[in-house]
Amino acid sequence: MSPKDAALWKAEGTVMNLFKRCSTMRHLKELHGHIIHTNFHQNNLVLGKIVLFCALSGHMNYAVSIFDRIQNPDSFLWNTMIRGFGNINQTQKAIHLYHMMKNADKDSFTFTFLLKFVRSITLGKQLHCNILQLGLTNHTYVSNSLIHMYGMVNDIETAHQVFEEMQPDAAADLVAWNSIIHCHVYCRSYKEALNLFTRMLKRRVQPDDATLVVALSACGAIGALDFGRWIHSSFCMQQQEITTSVSNSLVDMYAKCGTMEEAYKIFREMKSRKNIVSWNVMILGLASHGNGEEALALFREMLKENVERPNDITFLGVLCACSHGGMVDEGRRYFDTMIRDYNIQPTTKHYGCMVDLFGRAGLLDEGYRLIKEMPVECINAIVWRTLLAACRIHGDVELGEKVRKHVLELEPDHSSDYVLLANMYASTGQWTEMSKERRSMQEKGIHKPEPAESEGHIDVISL
Repeated sequence: MSPKDAALWKAEGTVMNLFKRCSTMRHLKELHGHIIHTNFHQNNLVLGKIVLFCALSGHMNYAVSIFDRIQNPDSFLWNTMIRGFGNINQTQKAIHLYHMMKNADKDSFTFTFLLKFVRSITLGKQLHCNILQLGLTNHTYVSNSLIHMYGMVNDIETAHQVFEEMQPDAAADLVAWNSIIHCHVYCRSYKEALNLFTRMLKRRVQPDDATLVVALSACGAIGALDFGRWIHSSFCMQQQEITTSVSNSLVDMYAKCGTMEEAYKIFREMKSRKNIVSWNVMILGLASHGNGEEALALFREMLKENVERPNDITFLGVLCACSHGGMVDEGRRYFDTMIRDYNIQPTTKHYGCMVDLFGRAGLLDEGYRLIKEMPVECINAIVWRTLLAACRIHGDVELGEKVRKHVLELEPDHSSDYVLLANMYASTGQWTEMSKERRSMQEKGIHKPEPAESEGHIDVISL
């Protein structure tokens, strides 16, 4: 190495070391000035570090100003830019960069970053075709990303196909199993998710926290209490200390299955390991099972401990507790507190809880006024349907007909709306009107909703 090359190598090493001390954009801009001054502004390795810092911190305008000056960006730079735009949800810009890339520059990382935020089946299949053309399907993390993407666009069949076609050595890949199980849970195919979990165990693939969390979520969703208890005893109790995420999932599972004593026991055993999710799942669990007073007492305990600040989910549980417990005044107060003291803007679910609260208490006009005052983006058919159900319970046909018109504007062919109104007419003895509703359903080919699917048979194995 010549003295000149040695000096350059040493200077480059110094610049790279300076990146380790860089923690803010101000520091980065100062370092960039130093890089220009020392003639490293055409060094792709150095520029890649700048672009990476910007991509990870969300400063993509500055990243673009650097990237556009690079004559021949390598795969790392292209991928970093795609990753950065994906992180800030500027999907179209990321896709535009992808289309600008030459196939020679596209690698496994390109598709791994892209597939994370693709939510279009058409685009997803285009990327899948490109992956096949470039022969990248043998990369396990590319296949895992494809499984995740197909799950997010509700194409569970293709997700399964990708999973089954993975290389034999990938059969033991835990991430692949987690991806396909999560896909089924996301698509509400809970029984199949648990059967896949069982199949994974038969292959001697040991679950991690992510596996247990998603499996317990499936158990809670369909009330598979025995399966959930089996997971708890077979895996969770074997750990020296159950992690907070798994403990939260156990609390959630037991609560959704209606075994509140077990949920509460695990919650109390968490002690200092509790986080905001822990409080939320316990409050929601108590509230959804009609234990409104206990839920509010737990909320007050949380505020007293002052360890976690309530968030929108916390207040959803609190309002649910008020609704199920018929505590109208408390519901109004907590709704106002959420907005005024915690600066949390109500979502559709918060408004829905308040409409349900008023509906259960027979304050139908107040529920109607609240919906009319809601932001347009928060109004949906479910909120109106909640009030329609309350009108049926309290026999308010006049308001029910008015509410039904709003529902039909949003979802004209939803069978439960016809059933609700027909039942309301029946409960008030208006048999002619009830017959008209039934006839209207038949003419439009609308059928009564089927009962929800039960837990059914799920294999449980002993290891």
